[in-house]
Amino acid sequence: MIGVAAGNRVWIAAGVTDMRKGMSGLAAIVQLSLGERPFSGDVFVFRGKRGDLVKVLWWSGDGMCLLAKRLERGRFVWPQASDGAVHLTNAQLSMLLEGIDWRRPSRTWQPEQAA
Repeated sequence: MIGVAAGNRVWIAAGVTDMRKGMSGLAAIVQLSLGERPFSGDVFVFRGKRGDLVKVLWWSGDGMCLLAKRLERGRFVWPQASDGAVHLTNAQLSMLLEGIDWRRPSRTWQPEQAA
C-alpha cells in the first residue's frame, strides 16, 4: 500500500490534528510544528479528535500522497503525548492502520529446539 523506502522513517504526530486540512496544511504542520521536512520521503501520520480517522502524508518522489482511513468500529491507538512526534517501524504502521495496538504486539511462540 505505502511504499516506504529503506532509510525513510514513519512519524506519528502526537495530539489531535484538524482533519479538515489537506496536503498543504498537513505539510505545513510537518515543517513548522514537527520540525521535519515533508518532502524527505518520510511518512507522517495524523489523527483526528474522535480517534476514528487518520491521514497519512508522504512524498513518493514525484508527488505528495495523502491517504485517509476511517475505522467503522473502534479507535486508532495513539501516543499519550500532546505534542511532538513518535517514530514507528513499518510493521507498527501496518498494525496501526489495521486498528491493532502497535505498542504491545505479542509474537507467536518460537520453538527452542528442532528435535
